Amino acid sequence: MTNDVTLYDRDPQYIPRVAAVHDMCGYGKCSLTAAIPILSAAGCDVCPVPTALFSAHTMYRDFTFHDTTDMLPGYLDAWKKENVELDAVYSGFLGSADQVSIIQRLYDEYPTSLRLVDPVMGDGGKMYPTYTKELCEAMGRLADGADILMPNLTEASILTGREYPGQNIDDEQAESWIQALLDLGAKNVVLKGIDREDGSIRNYVASARLGGAGSKVELVHEKLPFMIHGTGDAFASSLCGAVMAGKNLADSARIAGEFVRSAMISTRNQPRYKERGVSFELNLSELTSLVG
Repeated sequence: MTNDVTLYDRDPQYIPRVAAVHDMCGYGKCSLTAAIPILSAAGCDVCPVPTALFSAHTMYRDFTFHDTTDMLPGYLDAWKKENVELDAVYSGFLGSADQVSIIQRLYDEYPTSLRLVDPVMGDGGKMYPTYTKELCEAMGRLADGADILMPNLTEASILTGREYPGQNIDDEQAESWIQALLDLGAKNVVLKGIDREDGSIRNYVASARLGGAGSKVELVHEKLPFMIHGTGDAFASSLCGAVMAGKNLADSARIAGEFVRSAMISTRNQPRYKERGVSFELNLSELTSLVG
């Protein structure tokens, strides 16, 4: 079945504005240090809303963490006074449960903006160290009404209250997980990172409007023999960039998967790549070409 959902009609002369609600890491490639360059390469004007400040990402043993919740109401007040206009709100890692209300404020003040939700909470069956049960429950409120919800299986299990199944699920199980996510109120779902240990990584795209989980499209990419931190953020950011370039959702997810694969190959040539994370700078022109 073809999933041809197109969420944004791009005027080729217009640069869409995307509020990127993510944390900022001084070292290590993820969150805003991924979203800003990747969305820019896809032709978007990125408007950061920093949810936290880290000295380095949480895969490092030593890092500092500063929650920015208290500064965000004034930050958005200033945007409102300047009549800032937005075409999409793209959220990822949050610093506290209270920040969900900040995102919901953006939804209220920019009701025509696309709602792109990457529910960054964990991977491999484990929550990230700064996350709490309260924060995960609050994150679940963003699923309802999301134009695109983009969880991995760990995050899907947290959002739906289901037991984490591991990365190896079959088509029938994938359909059940997708429907459970759509039942939360998401309009479209991209379920990431299914690994059947056959040399491929699978992502699934489905739309409530086209028949729910029965509309799912399977996207298969070559699995590389190593893992790198930050690929989820690179995937979500490039998917969002492709959507804002006017690509349909299935094509956007396909572009994102191939961009991440290329970036991983480039990353392996960098020093201490396993710690620092995905390095995509050499592949940004490829993304520009794919979306343009």
